[in-house]
Amino acid sequence: MTTAEVQQSLDAALGFHQAGKLPQAESLYRKVLAAHPDHPHALQYLGMIALQSGHPAAAVDLLSQAAGLLPDPADCRCNLGVALASTGRINDAIAAYRDALALRPQFPEALVNLAGALQQSGRPDQAIECCRQAIAIRPDYPDAHNNLGNALRDTAQPSDAIAAYRQAVALRPAYPEAWNNLGNALTEADSYDEAILACEKAVALRPTFPEALNNLAIALKKSGRLDEAVAACRRAIALQPALADVWVNLGNLLQRQGYIEESLAAYRRAISLRPDLAIAHVYRGFVLLLKGDFPEGWREFEWRWQTNEFRNRQRDFAQPCWDGSELHGKCILVHAEGGLGDAIQFVRYLPEIARRGGRVALEATSQLRKLFANLPDISEFVETGEPLPQFDVHCPMMSLPRILDTRLATIPARTPYLLPDPSLARAWNDRLSNGIEGLKVGLVWAGRTIPDPGRSIPLEMLAPLGQVPRTWFCSLQRYESPGKTPAPPPGLTFADWTADLEDLADTAALISCLDLVITVDTAVAHLAGAMGKRVWVLLQFAPDWRWLLDREDCPWYPTMRLFRQPRTGDWEAAVRDVARELEILAASPPHIPATP
Repeated sequence: MTTAEVQQSLDAALGFHQAGKLPQAESLYRKVLAAHPDHPHALQYLGMIALQSGHPAAAVDLLSQAAGLLPDPADCRCNLGVALASTGRINDAIAAYRDALALRPQFPEALVNLAGALQQSGRPDQAIECCRQAIAIRPDYPDAHNNLGNALRDTAQPSDAIAAYRQAVALRPAYPEAWNNLGNALTEADSYDEAILACEKAVALRPTFPEALNNLAIALKKSGRLDEAVAACRRAIALQPALADVWVNLGNLLQRQGYIEESLAAYRRAISLRPDLAIAHVYRGFVLLLKGDFPEGWREFEWRWQTNEFRNRQRDFAQPCWDGSELHGKCILVHAEGGLGDAIQFVRYLPEIARRGGRVALEATSQLRKLFANLPDISEFVETGEPLPQFDVHCPMMSLPRILDTRLATIPARTPYLLPDPSLARAWNDRLSNGIEGLKVGLVWAGRTIPDPGRSIPLEMLAPLGQVPRTWFCSLQRYESPGKTPAPPPGLTFADWTADLEDLADTAALISCLDLVITVDTAVAHLAGAMGKRVWVLLQFAPDWRWLLDREDCPWYPTMRLFRQPRTGDWEAAVRDVARELEILAASPPHIPATP
């Protein structure tokens, strides 16, 4: 081919390429290369077609050749970085983007691509800097603002991330990826209504956007619109059945709606698509535990260490993890990795460790020090963050049920295994003996994260309890800021001494002086149960795994009674049941025993 024929073929190929007619363009590029195998532009453009057609490895080969031949290979090296990133070679992609920037420092596209690769390689701070440089060069570059938002989210700067996404969609309103990212960020900021609108905008712009549909489902789920969330998941699955994350989300939604077998099927489908998807295993484990299938449930729960929530809690010790064998006087470090309620529930296993010859050093939050101080089976209590003692083996506290082969029928349920500090209990007893008559009842209506739309009850819904005669109420509801307890609804009065409760040991002392605790699913429920106190727990329709299904009793706590929502969100019916039973209890003779 003559030079003129080459140029004519390239011009025609570029025309086809820009019109999206890739086969015709590829044919002409290959015609040029057949005559001139080292033609840099034909190699470059053919590499771009390979990248656009989903063949990144071929694109890497072609673009690498072109970059070595072009007089100004900055664009080619930037595209090479995209191809390398598409093959998973992130460090090589970073090097290619840096090469492009060395050739052309004022290159915002390369900076934005570099930011994405840096973020993917776990360097979000550097990604932020790259995006800011790109924006300084081109302030109206929506991709730079979008990538900046991504990096800001990764560095826990949610407000700034939302602002960056808003700027991206302001500059390019038809930008489905940025709308989707904005929706995600708004969901994480608990702005569910705005999140739903943003995700819906992404889907409207690109109806075949399964990831946006999945994120829409998450926002709808958070706002309590479960049926709509399920529909969004099913739309996403219809578009792309192999998205394991969507199956996990669908399984979670079905579980919340009470469709237990269907949720298990969804989790199994997710695991079949991605056998290493830890969150699918963990959620499947929760459902199995909810059903009472403890052996398989505990095994699945061990996947928690590979989830984002637990990965940062995993401990890297030189000492081995305990396997349940006899300890023969060895020191075992038991470390609490869950919440306060989890620690209270599973501390019951320490006597079994002692029976196997172990000396227990327990690491837990400072809020539990006084509460656990008198446990006979702890040789040393270490606050989280303090230097650890010498130990021979270790064990995460929530792995103890699996290691000790806990079945539904073998739960170590003898209570009380937690006792109040005698001096604190006497002080509270003196306080409650001063003119207080009737049944003494402690109330908790909200989870630790307030408001918690799942397990928490609006205080006004407890008004029927105030109609029960011969009852006296006090609040056990702790708020992060003292004095923030809202006023009770008309007809319900309670004492609020929570400002005097510094930790759970103080709460335990007060509970010891009460006849009954009525609570939602919180650490107080576990505390009262561990103390052998009569405790009634109000549960949402789809409860946490430990409360099992369709039963009023709790095998973990013999003195506990469960009151369940009959349907999603129906706290009124559950509270009516509690009020009815409370009236019966209040009319009973005094000095009621704690057993149900």
